[in-house]
Amino acid sequence: MEAHSKKMAEVKLFRTWSSPAALRIVWALKLKDVQYDTIFEDLSNKSPLLLQYNPVHKKVPVLVHNGKSVAESLVILEYIEETWKQNPLLSEDPHERAAARFWAKFNDEKVLPSYWEAFNSEGKEQEEGIVKAKENLKYLEEELKGKKFFGGEHIGFADIALGWLAEIENVFGEVASMKVIAEDEFPLLSEWKRTFADAPIIKENWPPRDKLVTKYQAFREANLLSKARK
Repeated sequence: MEAHSKKMAEVKLFRTWSSPAALRIVWALKLKDVQYDTIFEDLSNKSPLLLQYNPVHKKVPVLVHNGKSVAESLVILEYIEETWKQNPLLSEDPHERAAARFWAKFNDEKVLPSYWEAFNSEGKEQEEGIVKAKENLKYLEEELKGKKFFGGEHIGFADIALGWLAEIENVFGEVASMKVIAEDEFPLLSEWKRTFADAPIIKENWPPRDKLVTKYQAFREANLLSKARK
């Protein structure tokens, strides 16, 4: 349990130690300096509270604010942005706000699935998955031209949504022997990864790398075994 005040905070975050989607919420709450309590879930033995607060998807992250729950990480980010105005994650410009939401959705619908496909395959199938991932990353590389972050000079909504690339992408590469974001091919994304990962609030809240490697090794082995049996 992570408490930021002597009494129970009015904000609670249900998460697992490693969930990239839950990490988004941790980063957003920290960036806005919102006090909250953490409830760590074991997804193989979900708590009655998690099932109560997220009866539809029954998964993390779930944010509970004053007894009311919000589920799905991008929806939670929107809620956090609307509820706590300090250190905004979205621009005041309507087009820039729309662009940030677009890239966040692009990550969830295109970037992450293409990585996951490559990560959970071998040989020619993995090579094809890497090609798909790189095609998606080219759009992100283009979007970063002239910018420090996707949101401009400060970490914003799209950066948080894409933040898993700053570390978990490296873990995927180590576990599955796949190099996707190469410095010579994606110089702006490579620099963004370093800059994002080095931001104190991001760096201080990463799960231990060795534990992530162990977890994703087990994931990949199980998925490859399952595919082989089909």
